Amino acid sequence: MIRFGPAGIPLSCKGRTMKDGIEDVHNLSLTAMEIQMVRAAFNEVPPDDEEIGLSIRDIESALVVGVIRDDDLVCDPRLVVEEDDLMIQMNSGITGSFGDLYNIGRMAKRLDISMSMHTPNYMDLGSDSDLVYECINSIKFAAMMTDALGGDTVVTNLGLYHKGADQEDVDNNIMMNVEEIMDWWKSTKLKPKLGIEITGQQDVFGSLEQILELCETVENVVPVVNFPHYHARTRGSLVEPEDFKDLIETVSPYNDGRVYSIFAGVEHADGNEQRLTPIKKGDLKFDALGECLADLKPEIKIISSSPLLEHDAMYMRIIHERYLNKRVAKALRIRKKEAEESVNEA
Repeated sequence: MIRFGPAGIPLSCKGRTMKDGIEDVHNLSLTAMEIQMVRAAFNEVPPDDEEIGLSIRDIESALVVGVIRDDDLVCDPRLVVEEDDLMIQMNSGITGSFGDLYNIGRMAKRLDISMSMHTPNYMDLGSDSDLVYECINSIKFAAMMTDALGGDTVVTNLGLYHKGADQEDVDNNIMMNVEEIMDWWKSTKLKPKLGIEITGQQDVFGSLEQILELCETVENVVPVVNFPHYHARTRGSLVEPEDFKDLIETVSPYNDGRVYSIFAGVEHADGNEQRLTPIKKGDLKFDALGECLADLKPEIKIISSSPLLEHDAMYMRIIHERYLNKRVAKALRIRKKEAEESVNEA
């Protein structure tokens, strides 16, 4: 199945909650939605009397995603909050409480909307700074929420090469931190995959080769094909349907034949993305991908990260359907011609 959807709540959606966004995505005849943690902010607060003794998923007063207990972070929705704990509250407007995520996930499943979540855009798992701890926690919080939603993927990038940093040291730090995250992931029995996104800058970890090596090494890590990032990073390599086909066939074995992808127009120079654009602008054309999809028929999710968001998600769906209709019409013409030739021969 091929799914299309926006990276975030549709711009045209009158409400700004996740529930509103999912309903709007369904009404637009789209079938996927990627929740954005881009502006996520977290506060450490002591529990009040009414929250003590409740599990994280049963607290209705705030979106609690973890607890600091004995100087350790504990992320488990079943954890019962104690008096001396510090609760980690997320102030992002994603939803009112952790328990809401389960109900929203059931609604998304009923409406056939495939859910996922994107961590904050700036991540730094390759340095020795204090920020690494915050980035790891952001991924953990996203994983917990995505699991509660019944989502399939937590999308993230991993970090950049700071000026003067040794690239090998950065790569080793990233590998070590991803392994630590996935050990926690396994022990917590989370169902989603961790999707590592192809990045659009040469000084950021995330070439296709780097990501595939990581996926081969660490269990439950899968590649996320950001088409505009890949196109920029490879200096405009995605031109013909065959180019897209080769890329899709390269990554699909790493996720049981499924592909998670992101699409937008892009302006780029010297192997670096300059900015994302609406799909009809720039030199990355969806028509070539639409033709590829009609022929290849992959199991793929395509998230629109275009400035036009849901408009371009619908545009991609329409272009893809147009190519499918052409294939069907051609097959019918061939079948009709063969039938006529059979009659004439008889």
